[in-house]
Amino acid sequence: MMTNTTVVDNIRPVLHVAFGVDANYFMGMGVAIVSVLENNRLQPFIFHVFIPSISTEQAEKLREIESLYSTIIEVNIIDHAIFDEFADFSTFAQYSSAIFTRLLIAGTLKGITDKVLYLDADIVCQGDLTELLSIDMDECVAAVVGDVGSIAEMQVNTMRLAGQKYFNSGMLYINVDKWVDENVWHRSVKEILASDKTFLFPDQDALNIVLDQKTKFIDARFNFIYDLFSETPTGKKIPTDAVFIHFVGRLKPWHNWCCNPANALFLKYKALSPWANADLHPPKNYKEMRMYAQGLSKIGRHKEGAIWYCKFIVNKFFP
Repeated sequence: MMTNTTVVDNIRPVLHVAFGVDANYFMGMGVAIVSVLENNRLQPFIFHVFIPSISTEQAEKLREIESLYSTIIEVNIIDHAIFDEFADFSTFAQYSSAIFTRLLIAGTLKGITDKVLYLDADIVCQGDLTELLSIDMDECVAAVVGDVGSIAEMQVNTMRLAGQKYFNSGMLYINVDKWVDENVWHRSVKEILASDKTFLFPDQDALNIVLDQKTKFIDARFNFIYDLFSETPTGKKIPTDAVFIHFVGRLKPWHNWCCNPANALFLKYKALSPWANADLHPPKNYKEMRMYAQGLSKIGRHKEGAIWYCKFIVNKFFP
C-alpha cells in the first residue's frame, strides 16, 4: 500500500477510482490515472490498483504520480485464495482469474467508501467528472453506459435480459453497499461457472444478468467506445465532449503498430506521465503482425504492409 500525507480538499468529497490490471495493462492504467488527474485538478482522489503482483519499478512510477499530483494510490495485491471457494466448479480452470477481478473490487472497498468508480485500463479521460458525481445513485447498484452496435442487441437476446438493455462494463460507477447487498461478486462468478450459456464476454455478460434492471444507464459520453483497428480507415473522430474514451479491441493506443491517429489522445497523457520515455509495445505474436500489416494497408502504406504480412506468414507457419 502506498499513501502520502496530503490533506484532501474538505469541500469536495474524495472520489475513489479502482483498476484491475496485470503487467500488460500497467502502463495503460498509469496513463489513465494521469488523464483523470489532469482533467480534474480540484477533485481529491484515492486510486485503488488491484494487481496479482507489482515490481519495484512499477511501484516507483506510482509514487511519482502521487508526488506529482499530491494524490493517493493504494495497491491491493490479489490473494488468489479468494478464488478457492470456486475451485470445485469443473469450469473454473477454463478462465483466467483476471476476469473475476473487477467483480471483487467493490466488496473489498466496503467500509472504505460508499461509491467507487471502476475503469478499465484502456480508458483515457479528457473531461470533468462533476456531472458523473452528481448522479443520484440511491436506487441503483451502478451507473453504466450501454454497449454499442449489434453486440448490444445480440447480447440482450442471448442473455434474455428483461430490461432490454446491455451495458459495457469498462466503466462502472458503483454503489458499494447495494453491490454487496446484491451479492454481485458471488452471483456473477457462479453465473460464469455454473451457467449453460456461452458467454462472449464472461464477466461483462454475468454482470448484465445479475444486474438486469438494477442499473442506471447514463450518457455515452462517460464510456465512449472506440475501436482503433476497425476505425483506422474511417477517420472517425473522438467527440470533444466525451469524458471517458474506451479503446476497445485487441489494438491498444500503447501499441507501436497502431496506425490510427486517434491514439494521439493517449500519447498526450503518456507524455505527461512517468512513462513519457517508455517504448510503446511492438507486435508480440503473428496475430498482431497480421493486424499491423492490415492497418498499414488501410492507410496506404502498402509496401510496409507487405513486409509485415511476410513476417506474419513466417511466424505463423515457420515459428
